[in-house]
Amino acid sequence: MTADGKTASIQAPVELTLTSQMPAEKETDNGQYDADAIAREIANGVDIEDGQPNPFVFLLTILVSFSGFLFGYDTGYVSGALVAIGTDLGREITSSDKEFITSATSLGALLGGIIAGTLADVLGRKWVTIGANTLFVVGAALQTGAHTVWTMIGGRFIMGWGVGIASLIAPLYISEMAPSRFRGRLVILNVLAITGGQVIAYAIGAGLEGLQNGWRLLVGLGIIPAVAQMIMFIYMPETPRYLVRRGQIEKARHVVRWIYSSRNVEVDEEVVVKKVKLLEIYNNDQHPEWSGYNRFKYALKQLYFVPGHFRALVVACGLQGIQQLCGFNSLMYFSATIFQVVGFNKPTAVSLIVAGTNMAFTILAFLLIDIVGRRRILLCTVWGMSAALVLNAIAFHFLPPNATQSDPWAIVILIAMMLYVAFYAAGIGNVPWQQSELFPMHVRGLGTSMATATNWGGNLIIGSTFLTMMNRITPSGTFGFYASLCLLGEVFVYFCYPETSCLTLEDIQGVLKDGFNIKRSNQMSQEAKIKHRASTRVVVSDSEV
Repeated sequence: MTADGKTASIQAPVELTLTSQMPAEKETDNGQYDADAIAREIANGVDIEDGQPNPFVFLLTILVSFSGFLFGYDTGYVSGALVAIGTDLGREITSSDKEFITSATSLGALLGGIIAGTLADVLGRKWVTIGANTLFVVGAALQTGAHTVWTMIGGRFIMGWGVGIASLIAPLYISEMAPSRFRGRLVILNVLAITGGQVIAYAIGAGLEGLQNGWRLLVGLGIIPAVAQMIMFIYMPETPRYLVRRGQIEKARHVVRWIYSSRNVEVDEEVVVKKVKLLEIYNNDQHPEWSGYNRFKYALKQLYFVPGHFRALVVACGLQGIQQLCGFNSLMYFSATIFQVVGFNKPTAVSLIVAGTNMAFTILAFLLIDIVGRRRILLCTVWGMSAALVLNAIAFHFLPPNATQSDPWAIVILIAMMLYVAFYAAGIGNVPWQQSELFPMHVRGLGTSMATATNWGGNLIIGSTFLTMMNRITPSGTFGFYASLCLLGEVFVYFCYPETSCLTLEDIQGVLKDGFNIKRSNQMSQEAKIKHRASTRVVVSDSEV
């Protein structure tokens, strides 16, 4: 608040004409405006990113995170359902049936993830989200009424398409809507919703344990949030970067104005114009006359043959591969089965403890990711996953046959799994879903599709081989193998993953342009944090006048 009682506003720091009167030195040889020149002018004063965002951005993020909730709920309910189904599908289900049932969703998600980015570029983030909800509803309905193993598998396959599409679209939508210094935390809200869905599914599964056909009710309840999101999302805005890509500049300005307006700050119109102009230069469609096939071919060529874009792909796919090949989802899919083997009387209830640990440490990641940074969090947690898996392997080696839940080694296994989940949730469980921030707009859909497909491809491998590996190479060998993959993941993060916290999506493109630039990214991130802290103090001082 200013001294005269008027509401403070984010003012444009310098005069900058964004029309044909742009100074010649800000134009490139092909007549395009130099984005870096505009960015430097904006940086000379108060940037729009330094203000407080509209509180409704957080509410919108929660609504988008329904997709994450459904993802987590699916992961959570299948663990308890595999134990509770019994002969409800016409016969006793075997280990192979369990692997087919779990991996059917992974296969569908893999296929959905492959096409989701292209669909999002063509149809928009908003309408693809609504389509994913439709697949959730159809898949859940088929599973709820299933009386054969193959009907159950079919329902999970259809739901898998929805899971794969939503797992890409939700973090993509949030990344493009969020102010840069809140982006990490807002994307983690979606991951937090995943863990919340797992906890709720485990809790309901534990409550329905022993009830005839209780697993059908457990599956059917997933229809409710899917329908709710599908209806409410009809009224939600598209992201400003997508609108700019489609040439809808006025709508983009309206959304930017809405994102950065708050109770105490009115965004100056000139600052809004500058922000959208910057988005135009980085995100505009240079070939609006191209067909969908030509766009795809161009994006594919850009993604693999432009060094900066390919580095982004390596980082995104590498992190998603680590997230899955570390074996975490095998624990979530088969945790009740594992604890049943170990000797616990109520395996689904014990699984709830593990899911609760996952959620608690995801909240910790939410609080720290934009403060500590993505890279540092991973370096501090991936090694811990490996150590916990080694402890798990040792405990399984000494666990006697026909053990009970009172056996000391059974307790060690539970503790080791909780440690493993804690390290996972604080780091690699969250950071890979920041994948959208790595790619420029014209390859973002395809790049995130490739990364999401890597995630679900790894998920498919883990889900379809875990029980077989447990039988063939023993639980100790299985968890030891996952531990070695975690160590490889630590090495990958150290050498290849730059720091991106507090950087704008456009800044990150520059970081990867001529290398992975670990040191430079750390410096840029620190400078951005210092700048944001300084501007926050200015805003607080103005409000106290």
